Amino acid sequence: MDFLPLFHNLQGQDVLLVGGGSIALRKARLLLASSAKLTVVAPCINEELMVLLTKHQCHYIQAHYHESHIANSLLIVAATNDLLVNQHISNDARLRRIPVNVVDNPALSTVIFPAIIDRSPIIVAVSSGGKSPVLARLLRAKLETLLPSGYAKLAKLAEKFRDKVKQHFSHVEQRRIFWEKVLQGAISEQVLAGREDQAEKELQQLLDNTQDQPPSGEVYLVGAGPGDPDLLSFRALRLMQQADVVLYDRLVTPEIIDLCRRDADRIYVGKKRNNHTLPQDDINLLLVNLAKQGKRVVRLKGGDPFIFGRGGEEIETLADHNIAFQVVPGITAASGCAAYAGIPLTHRDYAQSVRFVTGHLKNNTIDLPWQELVAKGQTVVFYMGLIGLPTICQQLIQHGQTPDTPMALIEQGTTQAQRVFTSTLANMPETLANKTIQAPTLIIVGEVVKLRDKLAWFN
Repeated sequence: MDFLPLFHNLQGQDVLLVGGGSIALRKARLLLASSAKLTVVAPCINEELMVLLTKHQCHYIQAHYHESHIANSLLIVAATNDLLVNQHISNDARLRRIPVNVVDNPALSTVIFPAIIDRSPIIVAVSSGGKSPVLARLLRAKLETLLPSGYAKLAKLAEKFRDKVKQHFSHVEQRRIFWEKVLQGAISEQVLAGREDQAEKELQQLLDNTQDQPPSGEVYLVGAGPGDPDLLSFRALRLMQQADVVLYDRLVTPEIIDLCRRDADRIYVGKKRNNHTLPQDDINLLLVNLAKQGKRVVRLKGGDPFIFGRGGEEIETLADHNIAFQVVPGITAASGCAAYAGIPLTHRDYAQSVRFVTGHLKNNTIDLPWQELVAKGQTVVFYMGLIGLPTICQQLIQHGQTPDTPMALIEQGTTQAQRVFTSTLANMPETLANKTIQAPTLIIVGEVVKLRDKLAWFN
C-alpha cells in the first residue's frame, strides 16, 4: 500500500493551515471538527473563514508564509494556489519530520485527507491515495454494500487517464462530471467485471468524443424528510453527493446536511415566521443564477418539497428560465412523524380519510375552511400550527367537532429530540401552557390518536 491508514487524535494539538481561500475554509472546518488548535497563515482570508476562526477563537497570522510559523505544529496543511509556496511548506515540514498535506498534490504530501463518514465513535475513511478524489467521494455513498476488490483497478485506470482528462477539459466542473460519468457508468462496470482493456478503450473513446465546453447547470429539488437521516432515499443521497452547491432550509437537520458532498458550497436559506434569511423570490432567482453558472445545485427541503414546501414555486421559476431540474420526493412530516409517534393516519375502525392542512397561510392568518375539517372518520394534520394551536382548537369546536376529540402535538418528530403530547381539543392548550416547545411541530386531530398508547415504539 502507498499510504498506511491512521486515525489521528488532533484534540488540542497545534495545527498550521496556510491559505485563506475556499479550499482553506473547507480544511479549517474539518480540522476544527477534530478539535485541533488551529493557526491560519495568509496575507488575507475570505470573510466566511474569518467568521469561523473568530467563532472558534483560532489564531490568525496575517502574513506570507515563513518557516518560523511552523513552531510546534503537529500537522501542516498547505492550501494555497502558489506551487512554489506549497513546495516550500512541504520541504520545511519534511526537514522537521512533521506530517504535511498539500491540497490536491499527493507528491508534496506525506499525509492525505480521506473521504470521511462520521458516525462517532465509528469513523469510516476512504482514500485513493490522491489518484482519484472523485472516486473516493463516490465510494463514500456506497459503503452500505461490500466494496469489490475491482475498485483498486478502477483507481489505477483513473490515475492513468487523470493527466489526459485534466489537459482535455479546461473547466474543473466538467472534469468532475466526466469522471462521475466514468466511475458510475458502464466503464466502471467493465473494470469490476475484470475487462480492464475494454474499459480503457471505452474511456479513451468517451474522452475523444466529449467536447471541452462549460458544463450545463441543473437543479435537484430534494425532499430531506422529517429529520431522521435514515429516511432519505438512495436517489436523494446520490444527488446530494454530486452537487456543487447545496441550498438548505431551517428544517433540514445537521446530520442530513453532513451527508452532502463535503466540498460543496453550502448556503443557508431558512425561514422562520416573519424572519426570512432570503425572500422566496430571491431564492428562486439564486437557483437560476447558480445553474446558469454551470453548477449542479441541490435544493434541500425538509419533508417533501411538494407538500407545503413551496417546491412548485421554485421549479416554476426554473421552467420559466429553461433550467433543467429533477424532483426527488421526500417523506412528508405527516407520514414520518405520525409513524414515529405510533399514530396511524388511517385505520379501518377510526379514520377512512386524512387531510393535510397548513396552520400558517400566505397572509399570516389561519382562516381555514373549518366546516370541511369537521367530518366523521377523518384525520386532520396541521403543519406549522404551533402558534395558532389555541385558535385551531377553538375553531374546530365551534364548527362542530366534539371537545373530547383526541389530539396530538409532535415536536421534532423522527429525531432523538422527539416529544409527543396527547390531549383533547378542549384541553390541549392547557396541556402545553407550561411547556417549552421547539419547532418543527405537527398537530394530529382525530380518533386515531387513541392508538398511540398501544402502538408507540420510538423513544
